[in-house]
Amino acid sequence: QVQLVESGGGLVQAGGSLRLSCAASTRTFSSYDMGWFRQAPGKERDFVAAIGSTGRVTYYADSVKGRFTISRDNAKNTVYLQMNSLKPEDTAVYYCAARAPRPLITTHYDYWGQGTQVTVSS
Repeated sequence: QVQLVESGGGLVQAGGSLRLSCAASTRTFSSYDMGWFRQAPGKERDFVAAIGSTGRVTYYADSVKGRFTISRDNAKNTVYLQMNSLKPEDTAVYYCAARAPRPLITTHYDYWGQGTQVTVSS
């Protein structure tokens, strides 16, 4: 079992930046792919970004490519999502997720955090 706790959400103006963090409670963090998803009010949960277990491979949704960067620190059991040039349409609850390694394009994950709210004002 992997426990995931997100932090770093908040209210920011359009054009601003936020960095989300997700701390994982597992001794084998470096063996998991990690992903970020988001869910806006009244919408389905959407994929945002993923990073392979070693950190060498990343994958992004088209809507965030060039603005968001996913990274991980395996020594700290933490994955990050740096969000720049934020837009009002980025407003959502952001979830961290973990799974055993699979092709990054696939979006099934086994473990989920509780989410952190990101609100971008216009």
